[in-house]
Amino acid sequence: MALALAACGDGARTTPDEPAPGSAVEETTDSASPTEVEGVHNDADTMFAQMMIVHHEGAIEMADLALEKADSEEVRSLAERISSAQGPEIDEMTSWLEAWGEETSPTGGMEGMDHGGMEMEGMSQEEAMAELESLSGAEFDRRFLELMIAHHRGAVDMAQEELHGGENPQALDLGQKIVDDQEREIAEMEQLLETL
Repeated sequence: MALALAACGDGARTTPDEPAPGSAVEETTDSASPTEVEGVHNDADTMFAQMMIVHHEGAIEMADLALEKADSEEVRSLAERISSAQGPEIDEMTSWLEAWGEETSPTGGMEGMDHGGMEMEGMSQEEAMAELESLSGAEFDRRFLELMIAHHRGAVDMAQEELHGGENPQALDLGQKIVDDQEREIAEMEQLLETL
């Protein structure tokens, strides 16, 4: 069984663009810069990067508002961590898309695309921001956490789609990191909600 699985794994991602085993490019995959982006990718990788950039931008917009308005130090600390983690991921995904020769935003904007990972409790980013802008104090903190939990769940769903359909090793690694990081933050936010 193990041999069969190993045989299946060998060459599954082989393309002319893939570096030779043991090459310098292959060994620097974990700390990829724009010049070290793996060229192998498919439509799922492209969609993941394009949509996750937009999704992360929304999370940063919400987090930055929380830094201004949150009543709780714990909520402000969480918001700062979300913003500082997702900014570099946006840069990383942008570098992939540029290296792949793909658009850095979904073609034709967001129209006609599956927004399953973009909405929070049925609200768009604009609607969620408008609601948060209208709140203050503990009421803001509670609603921010509720909406960010929904936002994170959308990101986890999008990342899991990448894990099932993607091909690029770096995109797959980031997809798993997003699942791990955001599930951990969801648990943290659910605990914070219990204290408010």
